[in-house]
Amino acid sequence: MLRYLLKRVALTIPTFVALMFLTFVAIRLVPGDPVEVRVGERGISPERLAYFRHELGLDQPVWKQFLDYMWQLLHGDFGTSLASNAKVASEFAALFPATVELALCAMLFATLIGIPAGALAAVKRGSFYDQTLMAASVTGFSMPIFWWGLLLIMFVAERWGLTPVSGRIDLIKYYFEPVTGFMLIDAWLSGQKGAVLDALHHLVLPAIVLGTVPLAVIARMTRSSMLEVLSEDYVRTARAKGLSPLSVIGLHALRNALIPVVTVIGLSVGSLMAGAVLTETIFSWPGVGKWLIESIGRRDYPALQGGVMLVSAVVITVNLAVDVLYGLINPQIRHR
Repeated sequence: MLRYLLKRVALTIPTFVALMFLTFVAIRLVPGDPVEVRVGERGISPERLAYFRHELGLDQPVWKQFLDYMWQLLHGDFGTSLASNAKVASEFAALFPATVELALCAMLFATLIGIPAGALAAVKRGSFYDQTLMAASVTGFSMPIFWWGLLLIMFVAERWGLTPVSGRIDLIKYYFEPVTGFMLIDAWLSGQKGAVLDALHHLVLPAIVLGTVPLAVIARMTRSSMLEVLSEDYVRTARAKGLSPLSVIGLHALRNALIPVVTVIGLSVGSLMAGAVLTETIFSWPGVGKWLIESIGRRDYPALQGGVMLVSAVVITVNLAVDVLYGLINPQIRHR
């Protein structure tokens, strides 16, 4: 098992380096000058401009800038934001809990609805419900996140007034110092009446928007896995013994069908992080995704590089953990 683990860890290193290099180059292809963010656009002489370019290392070739940046990373230095002059790692640590909270709620929404819906579609294969679910899952998977988010804001928030449009909590009614960075936990710790419900109220629309794509994937995967399991001999044997349909489906079929579904749930972290960028921007959710979008507008190279690197590290770590757990569940995987 140790050899399998070391092999998987070794495979992640070139992936991480290649991803960082592509990100590093792509950021510099975006039009705009980061020096102007730091010193302003007006009243800057060519000498002063050259000085700041040298200070930021922008007068060096791209490959040299990349090697210098990787050397900084090896020493635990993720850079300093050009816009806020704060350490990138500190900004990321302050904003990351908001993104995690949103991603967890979105995945909870997708799992609680997707697994039962997919299992029921498999049991009622070929029925109107099965066909409707499959059509809905294709639509949900294909639907652009920004369009879906704006549509919900237009009807649910604006026209019907059921939920807030943006933010994590009503700052006029509730104010408390953050302890964990997770608004639901901090609202509960504050002891203020109604704070937790208000935080949940703000989470509804962003979680639905972010969880729509994973919901469609989980529902389809559950259905496919259940169809395979329902044709197995042990399921037919359980039915022949006279067990109730609920016992056959819940205890025998669904439990065995969840192994690939759990893998899909773990691997959906990457799509959640990518979707969080648009979702947080649409709903003004103060997380890492919104921060990265703002950093692009400010041409804040250190914030973009550090933010993408840290998000990539989280996604790669989660995928590695899922890969290792799958190897524990199925020992045959270790020998491939």
